[in-house]
Amino acid sequence: MAQAELNLSNRERLGKGGARSARRAGLVPGVVYGADMSPCAVTVEPKALQKALATDAGWNTLLTLRGEGAFAGRLAVVKDMQLHPLRRTPEHVDFQAIDMSRKQAFMVPVMVEGRSKGEKEGGTLELIRKELEVYCLPTQVPSSIDVPVAQLEIGDVVHIEDIKAPEGVELVHDVNFTVITVVGHKPSDDVEEGSETSED
Repeated sequence: MAQAELNLSNRERLGKGGARSARRAGLVPGVVYGADMSPCAVTVEPKALQKALATDAGWNTLLTLRGEGAFAGRLAVVKDMQLHPLRRTPEHVDFQAIDMSRKQAFMVPVMVEGRSKGEKEGGTLELIRKELEVYCLPTQVPSSIDVPVAQLEIGDVVHIEDIKAPEGVELVHDVNFTVITVVGHKPSDDVEEGSETSED
């Protein structure tokens, strides 16, 4: 699991007014919370936040929080981040302090491996779920869930239960939902349609 350090500052003024004030000062307002600590209102430099998360793990980068406050020295991950609708810059960030000895839920991106047979025949591969929820120790969080698709033909579907998770990692799901599908017309379908037209 990728790691980085991140400096935070306490945010004395709380609520929406405090958040707006932080943004006017060029900072990103946020909160640090965890099962064994009271929530801490904080601010972070946007460039520092961007740099800390510029790893293969993204939001799952294990952050060592620095600064003065109850959060100092804690390990955390980004649990949520609100972005400006136009500029796509961070508007607010939630940090979740984690216990390295406990399994927890994390969101991990899906990566497609290879090019499917269906695409080579003119079909389109659709990634229905770009992220999957995994349950594991923080040290076992994969940077991605890799799904090989080379053998998929038009009409084939990959469900969550078809995907093999890395050792020690559980894919969280209640139903066997679709993750990837290949759509389009099979070449044989075009031939059959042409034959029917000729007969008519």
